Amino acid sequence: MMVGAQSQWAYDAHATFYGDMSGGETMKGACGYGDLNQQGYGLKTAALSTALFSDGAACGACYEIECVDSPKWCAPGRRVSITATNFCPPNPALPNDNGGWCNPPRKHFDLSMPMFVEITKDYHAGIVPVRYRRVPCFKIGGIRFELGGNPNFLMVLVFNVGGAGDVSSLEVKGSRTGWMGMVRNWGQKWDLPGQPQLVGQALSFRVTLSDRRSVVSDDVAPAQWQFGQTVEGKQF
Repeated sequence: MMVGAQSQWAYDAHATFYGDMSGGETMKGACGYGDLNQQGYGLKTAALSTALFSDGAACGACYEIECVDSPKWCAPGRRVSITATNFCPPNPALPNDNGGWCNPPRKHFDLSMPMFVEITKDYHAGIVPVRYRRVPCFKIGGIRFELGGNPNFLMVLVFNVGGAGDVSSLEVKGSRTGWMGMVRNWGQKWDLPGQPQLVGQALSFRVTLSDRRSVVSDDVAPAQWQFGQTVEGKQF
């Protein structure tokens, strides 16, 4: 999806909130992110329903959201921009009109409470209709790569991604190898099993987003990189 400029508004969604004004829950989970404050996302986040989450492909995408069609609860003219950082799971035991707001085929955003209050008159609204659209992500600093796994299994978490935000493919290259495609393990965690030869090599990464833009970060991890280390590359 091209998000160099704002995309068209879609109206068929609703929003709820989690936690309290201090953030409450961290909302870590289905995208693989860690501490959202340390990673630069803060409270400007949301969990997406099945219809929007797309099996984790939407992780990192940014949306602008506005409450609509509810004069009692909507704060006119107020919008928030959030990053998709988690999954709002469906509850098959509940019909859509009795609390199953994240059930397919509904499009739903579970916002942090501060984001929900920003677009409504009062958190007692509970759930409100919203319109939404994809917007570019603006992040401070470069893309971050958290290097996980073990000598026989490389897993990389990609975060703080600007531009379209949602990574569609990740490739890695050692200083003594060619480019190798990684596989989405879950959310924005990508793995490369059976590649122990990358230990002891400087690592480069090529990140491609859903809008097909790519950026290459050469030798961002030094040859002496360690599992658990986070390195920073170029940005969109």
